[in-house]
Amino acid sequence: MKRGAVAAAGVALLLVWQVASWALNLAILPAPSRVLATFLHELFGELGLHLLASSWRVLASTSLALALAVPAGLILGQSKKLNRWLTPVIYLLFPIPKVVFVPIILLFLGVGDLSKIVIIFLILFFQVLVLVRDQAASLRPELLASVRSLGAGRRALFRFVYLPASLPAVLTALRQSVGTAIAVLYITELFATRRGLGYYIYIQGSTLFNYPKMYAGVIAMSLLGLGLYFTVDRLEHILCPWKEAS
Repeated sequence: MKRGAVAAAGVALLLVWQVASWALNLAILPAPSRVLATFLHELFGELGLHLLASSWRVLASTSLALALAVPAGLILGQSKKLNRWLTPVIYLLFPIPKVVFVPIILLFLGVGDLSKIVIIFLILFFQVLVLVRDQAASLRPELLASVRSLGAGRRALFRFVYLPASLPAVLTALRQSVGTAIAVLYITELFATRRGLGYYIYIQGSTLFNYPKMYAGVIAMSLLGLGLYFTVDRLEHILCPWKEAS
């Protein structure tokens, strides 16, 4: 997607926001100029600390999900027997909205960072696992046979065939999961915590009634999601140049 089109869409949304603020003239919808000024001021203060806490949770859960789901998906894609045994379990757990596990995980792991990281990890893990497994299993047998004929063993196939072929699936899964992960992050940060953008947005809007700061928190969380999305998009251009060429 062209950067100019994205910038134009952002300007259009700001104009709609400004017009709505003028038309409604309510304290709960401050003008975007006021919110942006608050955002820039708070970014180097309280808001910045909450943004760092949320960013750590998302990055930690994403790294953990990739470290476990990618090898597991590649193994399942290579082993028909193992895939046949585990597929019923995966298809039983995959459609369940992971947000329903929030109270259970909080009970077992407490209200610290670990519980929040685990909840986001569960969302990303199953998305990546299923797509990587399906991608690895769909590789053409003649391609694998030709590489084996050159003397490649299981480890070489894993590194030079399965992993590169599954990279687009990994990045697609991450792109699809970013929005859900950020939404669940907001929910988890509402429970017994004093750090994170979810807490900041809630406390400013529902307790302190400081609406410019509330919207500044919403912008920060939106930018966190957009940053992750565009980072994945950029990684796809770098790591999968053949898709760009096609």
